[in-house]
Amino acid sequence: MQATLEKIYIEDPEQLELVCQRYAQASILAIDTEFVRTRTLYPKLGLIQINDGKTLALIDPVAVPNLSPFWQLLENPKIQKVLHACSEDLEVFLTAGNCRPANLIDSQIIMGFLGHGISMGYAAMIAHYTDIELDKSESRTDWMKRPLTQKQLDYAAADVEHLFNILPLLFADIEKAGWLAAAQEESDIMVERKFTAIDESQLYLNLKMAWRLNSVQLYRLQQLTIWRFQQAKLKDRPIGFIAKDHTLFALAQVNPTSVGAMNSIEGVELLDIRHKGNVMLTVLKRAAEAKNPLLPERIIRLDEYPGYKQNFKKVKNILTQYSEKTNLQPENFASKKQINQFLSWHFKINGAENQPQLVDIMRGWRKQLFGDKLLAFVKNDFA
Repeated sequence: MQATLEKIYIEDPEQLELVCQRYAQASILAIDTEFVRTRTLYPKLGLIQINDGKTLALIDPVAVPNLSPFWQLLENPKIQKVLHACSEDLEVFLTAGNCRPANLIDSQIIMGFLGHGISMGYAAMIAHYTDIELDKSESRTDWMKRPLTQKQLDYAAADVEHLFNILPLLFADIEKAGWLAAAQEESDIMVERKFTAIDESQLYLNLKMAWRLNSVQLYRLQQLTIWRFQQAKLKDRPIGFIAKDHTLFALAQVNPTSVGAMNSIEGVELLDIRHKGNVMLTVLKRAAEAKNPLLPERIIRLDEYPGYKQNFKKVKNILTQYSEKTNLQPENFASKKQINQFLSWHFKINGAENQPQLVDIMRGWRKQLFGDKLLAFVKNDFA
């Protein structure tokens, strides 16, 4: 007979310390967070849910701002942590506690390796393993508002109650399928990427039309994107709230010398100019006056590079072959972005050859499975 699950709401430091001492004895924990991220750069942590199969705790970070005992749990490599679709949860851990979890695996990634696509939702996963249909009506709720309603608390508790209950089935399936190590590696890579510091000097590369600019224009764009990101961090506002991409692109392209001239440039957002025109003008002026600046190289469009289309098709064909041998989709093996990483590295364009650590196809389980075959292709010995 299964023991009754104890459910507790944590709203004082002593409670938190005690429950985390209890969880420190566990071998595996189901964890989730609720947060609000509407008009801020950083997510605002509203609730933490943990379940070890005996005790399900809802931790109130508004009432208990010092979450040190919880951060210590996350960092404990002896305890396996399971979260679902945890990309944003990792951002919460980083921004709220500067805490990098150890021994974490993402159940969405596991479901991907079980043939359910790369983005299966939590409710769909629970429905797959049980006859339970979860109520997701509270998914858009304000988790910072107090007091939380009983409906909110029930919704939050369900996210770790059912997750913990299906873990034996989930791990049995992934071990039988032979993809557990790969799922763990993908989870580790996600943590690694989230906790790698952002290189502000490279943010300009994220703008879709940047390839249209020459080196001098790219330098202006680089400086504008650095300024925008620093402002977003300082004010804790989404990047787009500071200035839109198309505004920065147009200003970098034209290099106006007055706010009045900015208003007549096609593509700028007039609200951006009204609120930030003078300071962006200062950024442009500083860029123009820089002594011997290190100008970015022009961006080469990968999709127009000679041989790109044929080689992309060859890579896709290999991935399709592996897909047909398994019940996985080609995207499980490599997304379009990952194929493009590989081809940029192969063609040595846009500096990709200097960042082999970003070429997922040539590392870990992918390299072992099909990377060597693609490496033969790189050496013009593609079979």
